Amino acid sequence: MSSPEIASLSWGQMKVKGCSTTYKDCKVWPGGSRTWDWRETGTNHSPGVQPADLEEIVKKGVKTVVIGRGMSEALQVPASTVDYLKKNGIDVLVLQTEKAVAEYNALAAQGAKVGGVFHSTC
Repeated sequence: MSSPEIASLSWGQMKVKGCSTTYKDCKVWPGGSRTWDWRETGTNHSPGVQPADLEEIVKKGVKTVVIGRGMSEALQVPASTVDYLKKNGIDVLVLQTEKAVAEYNALAAQGAKVGGVFHSTC
């Protein structure tokens, strides 16, 4: 199963190829995508992305996770989150969201087992 391409990104809006939903923030993995609802885990810009935000993607068997920190990189990614991924044998890339989407799409196009979480505003 391949990771879906992120078809478009603009401030506050993301579209994933093959999905009719327009996301503000989204999670993607081989074979799927869904809204990334920060309320599920109590995520905020600080301290930022938590391991709980990534568990669902890790369970999909990804080898790489790309984290988009927002257009202005306001979303933090604590060392504990990076450590969680590395302890699970997963490579992690933490980038500004436009760069993160480009990197994610490049990996997906190569057939990599890649997942990601992307914040499309600040």
